[in-house]
Amino acid sequence: MSATWYECKVKYRKTDETGGQKVLTEPYLVDALSYTEAESRINEEMAAYISEEFKITNIKVANYAEIHPFENADRWFKSKISLLAYDEESGKERKSNMYMLVQANDVREAYDNTLHVMQNTMGEYSIPAIAESPIMDVFPYFSGEEGETEQLERFNALKASKPIQPEAEIVDHMEFEPATEE
Repeated sequence: MSATWYECKVKYRKTDETGGQKVLTEPYLVDALSYTEAESRINEEMAAYISEEFKITNIKVANYAEIHPFENADRWFKSKISLLAYDEESGKERKSNMYMLVQANDVREAYDNTLHVMQNTMGEYSIPAIAESPIMDVFPYFSGEEGETEQLERFNALKASKPIQPEAEIVDHMEFEPATEE
């Protein structure tokens, strides 16, 4: 099941270094099943970071196909990927776009991280645009139930940009063998 990401805008009052207060509205991304759950999750997540009163001003479905965190990166970038496919019926090349959210420190690193994520893609693609996203933080869904531990490990492995070891290799579509350590 693929994740549905919701962009939630949070408005709150922040005290700066000089002691002055200013009102900020910042977007955050949460993985949820519905708008109601997204609102509940962002309230829960923000309560841990903001001690004063805050308000959720907007929630909308984000159009990200994938989210890729990387270790030692502090900003999020929106990468536009154009997938190229040959339509045999019409004889024409078709292009479809998807968007990824990739963590990096600058645009060049975001481009390199996007290439790293796309390295095992079988089809042709191009990266026509990468721009810094206003997203402040991403909160993936982990319930803590059985099976969620593996998801958390996979998310953290992605964040550390380490390759994930498969639990089993498919030998035949009906037989499984344990993965071997290399």
